[in-house]
Amino acid sequence: MVDQSTQSIVIQAPPAEIMAVIADFAAYPEWAEAVKETEVLSTTSSGLAEKVRFVLDAGVVKDTYVNVYEWADDGLSVSWTLSEGQVQKAQQGTYSLRPQPEGGTEVTYSLAVDLAIPMIGMFKRKAEKMIMNTALKELKRRVESGT
Repeated sequence: MVDQSTQSIVIQAPPAEIMAVIADFAAYPEWAEAVKETEVLSTTSSGLAEKVRFVLDAGVVKDTYVNVYEWADDGLSVSWTLSEGQVQKAQQGTYSLRPQPEGGTEVTYSLAVDLAIPMIGMFKRKAEKMIMNTALKELKRRVESGT
């Protein structure tokens, strides 16, 4: 797998509230600008999404892909891998949540993407960082606004 990029942000909410927003894939098009459509294809025995199809339009990168999700029992992390993609050859990601002693929750997003189209490593890492930065800010805005 390719190198992974990682970023963190503190969101003023408890982990369960943040994870509920992360797990609500049907609502992603409402708050994640690049996500145009989602469809949960299968769920775990506990009702969490296991396989999700996304239609993404992030300007330069447009893709329809399917990720497979694994949810931690403690409710503090979720990871995923790409199972099907048109533009992406591979994707691995994780959201890890860590309650902060002074309040709020630190959310760490790690992402590694390998595209079917050739791209210089420096540009790919910059794109990953931009995607993560946007995703974290949009997640923070969604959770803290309560909508």
